[in-house]
Amino acid sequence: MSGGGTLRVVFDTNVLLSLFVFADSRFAPLRGEVASGRWAALTSAPCLAEFRRVLGYPLFDLTAERQETTYTDYLALVSMIDAVPQDAVALPKCKDRDDQKFLELARDGAAHWLVTADKALLRLRRGRRIEHLFRILTPDEALAQV
Repeated sequence: MSGGGTLRVVFDTNVLLSLFVFADSRFAPLRGEVASGRWAALTSAPCLAEFRRVLGYPLFDLTAERQETTYTDYLALVSMIDAVPQDAVALPKCKDRDDQKFLELARDGAAHWLVTADKALLRLRRGRRIEHLFRILTPDEALAQV
C-alpha cells in the first residue's frame, strides 16, 4: 500500500499460528509490521474463538501457559471488529463455511488485505469479485510488500 496510512490486515488462523506459535517462521516479518504499527491486524469474536481453540490442539503440544501467553500476545496487537453492519456488501460464499468469517471480517473491518494460505479462500481471487473490497494474498505475497 502506498500513500502512507496504516494497512488494515486480516490473518487467517493458519497464518496466525505461523506468526505467534512458530516464531522462527519465515513470515515473522509480517508480525513485525503489526508490532511496529505500520499494519493494523483485525479480528472478530468468531475468528478469535477459533484461534484460541486451535491453540489447544494436541498436534501443537502447547502447554496451557504457552497457549495463554500466545493468545495474550496476539490480543495485545489486534483490533476487534464488531458485528456485521446491516447494509453490508454481499460476499461470495467460501467453499469451506468455516472460512467465511475471515471474508466477513475483512469486509466489516474495511481491511486492505486478507492474508491466507487456505486454498478455498485463495480460489475466491478468481474473477476479481471482491477486489473492490479487499485483496486476498498469500503470506509470501504479503511478505513481498514488506
